[in-house]
Amino acid sequence: MEGNIAEMGQFIGAGLAAIGSGAAAIGVGHVAGNFLAGALRNPSAAAGQTATLFIGIAFAEALGIFSFLVALLLMFAV
Repeated sequence: MEGNIAEMGQFIGAGLAAIGSGAAAIGVGHVAGNFLAGALRNPSAAAGQTATLFIGIAFAEALGIFSFLVALLLMFAV
């Protein structure tokens, strides 16, 4: 019985860790949306902010990849 409870706990923890993947998608949406809003307000400054856009997207995606890694570790390594 205890083995089943521990296995269920692993899957619950992995599911909770996978929420970070959804949070990463929301973060990328906010980064891209705010960039687009700023670019529409001031089109001449949009070219200078493109690098910042890609850095923001990379950080948001890194959160998703990290949470996916934690979920996999909880499912298979623990």
